[in-house]
Amino acid sequence: MEYLIIALIVLLLIILVSCIKIVPQAQAYVMERLGAYQGTWSVGLHVKVPFIDRVARRVNLKEQVADFPPQPVITKDNVTMRIDTVVFYQITDPKLFTYGVENPMMAIENLTATTLRNIIGDLELDQT
Repeated sequence: MEYLIIALIVLLLIILVSCIKIVPQAQAYVMERLGAYQGTWSVGLHVKVPFIDRVARRVNLKEQVADFPPQPVITKDNVTMRIDTVVFYQITDPKLFTYGVENPMMAIENLTATTLRNIIGDLELDQT
């Protein structure tokens, strides 16, 4: 009987310690309660409700670099060229990054390619 009480106390302590979360600098945690968005935790010490709350996503808020494969673009004078793309981006809203688009990196790549084609499409070959 004594071992059972000690085992329960140890189990409770393990559960309580696992519910304490420290969010590091330049990160944010998107929290869900029973599968629904509950909030976004910023830097600092936080306590979650055991078995009900969970960290849905850890989002890095630092500026990041993405290198995409060369994109074929057509200039104003109908010359086709391939342009290599490097994008610097920073996440400003962790909730939208998590729930707004199914694949955020593909969305960034497609938005970059579309913008690049619009800009190069208005220029002649000599201007590019």
